[in-house]
Amino acid sequence: MQIRELTNLLESVAPLDLQESYDNAGLITGEHSWEITGVMICLDMTLPVIEEAVAKGCNVVVGHHPIIFKGLRRINGYNYVEKAIIYAIRNGVALYAIHTNLDSVLYHGVNQKIAQILGLHNLQMMIPKSLSSGHPVFNKEGNAVGTGIVGELEQPVDEKSFLSQLKEKMQASCVRHTAFIGYTISKVSICGGSGSSFLPAAMAHNADVYVSADFKYHEFFDANDRILIADIGHFESEQYTMQVLYDLITENFSNFASYLTKVSTNPINYL
Repeated sequence: MQIRELTNLLESVAPLDLQESYDNAGLITGEHSWEITGVMICLDMTLPVIEEAVAKGCNVVVGHHPIIFKGLRRINGYNYVEKAIIYAIRNGVALYAIHTNLDSVLYHGVNQKIAQILGLHNLQMMIPKSLSSGHPVFNKEGNAVGTGIVGELEQPVDEKSFLSQLKEKMQASCVRHTAFIGYTISKVSICGGSGSSFLPAAMAHNADVYVSADFKYHEFFDANDRILIADIGHFESEQYTMQVLYDLITENFSNFASYLTKVSTNPINYL
């Protein structure tokens, strides 16, 4: 089976034209005509992950974050990006990224997975993507696309209980959050990855809490005692993307082996 059949599936769920302008989703190394020997699924396409793929007999690595974001003027192996690219090309490994285009879909997307883990229902897009005419945008499967998700808990809980459950379910080492304001948590807004710029949208939905990552110091003040911000970390908020991709690939293809990487690529450690 050729790589193009795999990429056709992934792009039917998360079309490349849904990616943000700064992104670099799609096939980064390799050729669509290559026959697939196996697929390694990861969050970050680091050298140890690609080495793991080669050891497993995989010639395709599907990752959430593109290994190349900015243009490379030379590839000499002087940093982790160059080392990974050289190794992939030398060993005939295709690298495929499915990033902000996957973030943008409601079904099979990153945020839906978090919503499932937290037990949310009545899901809707936090910021639906729309055409200039105002009509919503849909992917090739006919599902709405946009940014973030808003959902409701089956049973409301107090703020401390919600954060404790969030920390446990998302396997977070810590949760950075704003001061408790005495709210009962019922409506939850979610945006995996760096989502601080979408706080106004979460507040516009009258969410009780906004779960995301990469908030800067002064951005916590923007909650204005109107919403609880819960920053669980970038890796932590996106780690289940790997399971989303694994399920999607294995449910549709059985003629090659697929693996979840055993390499932890989280660059942040906690003492």
